[in-house]
Amino acid sequence: MIKVDPNDLDRYFKKSELIPAICYEVDTKTVLMLAYMNKESLRRTLETGYTWFWSRSRQEYWNKGATSGHLQKVVSLYADCDDDTLLVNVKQTGVACHTGEYSCFFKELYNEEDKA
Repeated sequence: MIKVDPNDLDRYFKKSELIPAICYEVDTKTVLMLAYMNKESLRRTLETGYTWFWSRSRQEYWNKGATSGHLQKVVSLYADCDDDTLLVNVKQTGVACHTGEYSCFFKELYNEEDKA
C-alpha cells in the first residue's frame, strides 16, 4: 500500500535534489547498497515497485537490475525522521554490487574481535 502520493514528494527534497537511499534485503537482513534518489526516481520506485535511482556518474535514471537481471523488488520504504534519507527494504534477485559481491559493503575496515 502506498502511503504517500507519488505526485507530492517535495517534502523529501527540501534540503537537496538528491537524497541517500539505503537498500536493505529483508530475507538475509543485509545492507546491500547506498544510492541516490531524486524526486522522479522516487516516484518511479513508488509506481513500479522496483528500485530506481539517479546515477550521479552517468547523469541518468537507473532501474536497478534492468540490464543485469539483479532486480530489487520493494517490500517497504521508509523516510527517516528528517525526511532526507530513505530506507528501501527489498527482495534482491542475484547480487546488488556491480563487482559481483552480494552487498556493496564487503570491505571490512575494522572489527573489534580482531583485537583479541
